[in-house]
Amino acid sequence: MQTAAGVGLATGFPTIIPSSALGRDGAIAPSERVRIGQIGVGNQGRGNLKALLKETVAVCEVDKTRLDEAQKTVETANGIRCPAFGDYRRMLDRKDIDAVVITVPDHWHALLTIDACAAGKDVYCEKPLSLTVVEGRAMVNAARHFGRMVQTGSQQRSDDKFRMACELVRNGYLGKIKTIKVGIPGNNFRGPAVADSTAPPELDYDFWLGPAPKKPYNEKHVHYNFRFFWDYSGGQMTNFGAHHLDIAQWALGRDDSGPIKIEGRARYNSGVDYEVPDWCEVDYTYDDGVVIHCGQDHKGGVTFEGEKGSLFVTRGKIESTPGDIIKQVLKDSDTHLMVSKNHHQNWLESIKTRKLPICDVAIGHRSATVCHLGNIALRMGRTLNWDPVHEKFVGDSDATKLLSKPYREPWHLPDGTGAHS
Repeated sequence: MQTAAGVGLATGFPTIIPSSALGRDGAIAPSERVRIGQIGVGNQGRGNLKALLKETVAVCEVDKTRLDEAQKTVETANGIRCPAFGDYRRMLDRKDIDAVVITVPDHWHALLTIDACAAGKDVYCEKPLSLTVVEGRAMVNAARHFGRMVQTGSQQRSDDKFRMACELVRNGYLGKIKTIKVGIPGNNFRGPAVADSTAPPELDYDFWLGPAPKKPYNEKHVHYNFRFFWDYSGGQMTNFGAHHLDIAQWALGRDDSGPIKIEGRARYNSGVDYEVPDWCEVDYTYDDGVVIHCGQDHKGGVTFEGEKGSLFVTRGKIESTPGDIIKQVLKDSDTHLMVSKNHHQNWLESIKTRKLPICDVAIGHRSATVCHLGNIALRMGRTLNWDPVHEKFVGDSDATKLLSKPYREPWHLPDGTGAHS
């Protein structure tokens, strides 16, 4: 965990990008630097801070030790005074901040993104985009309603090997795709478990919890370990599944859709260290018969199996059988996917041009949805039928309840257009 968010902001915020920095179409002029506030500066947040350090003008974090470290980093690198906040709402009030980077536990992604959009900020939000399917749709609504550029932190979309794999699949160089195998890692919970205790003075634990249920502080449930508890995240399915299932969706041309049937099997920790599965296997069936198998038994990455051969891609590696498949050169008439060489820079360019980034919020929502459907199938222990057009389960009221999650007072999930549900 890196930071927390807070109460949903009231609507009616003015656009806060200064007029001097805007072009005639309302975009930030290319000559202007995008001024960024970083919300969450621990673990992955440190990486995002480093990648966008020269653009960063403010930081926010509920762990004061991390906050002080990030503030010093920015001030030393940029030679400026860097405002530091424990409450993200104070950052969103600033008229000298154009955009925010959100690197916080998953249970905060929706509120922060929606409130930032309402405040006139563009957003880079880490994957998985949401904690629930309903949250993700509200985030898309907010981005569209307020006209904001929202990039999902699924950086494999900006990797040439993953793009190459998707283009080869899209253009039929493997023939008709039969199955896709997505390998995700086993749990790396930083144990062992410990007893509940008093939160350390540097951490605003109640703010860290935010909309999640009120529970005693436990040092093994916060920071990196948040991902192994259902109230905050969804285990490796939403951690690495959000990366590799995103690539599978991209290759299949399903960025605006998803599977129609989901089946899952799981084994759980015999102790009480964490809640998410130790091992899982989820089968996703699409309406054209393609099946994605996702779990720990497959090679880490994405393996496409087609009539003419197979292709495997992971970070830093791409290979095929037969080997000449990856030697193919795309024809002008082939489908060519968006090219991005740097995920953060792609987002900055989208802010300036007002053209959607390579992993726009709507794409991030659909990819996160696939992960959520897998986890719901694992938790329900039965086959689920999904309607990807209307984003609802078919004839399963119990599974439907897991598409959303109640928020702890006083937090409420906005619908993305200014109203609170």
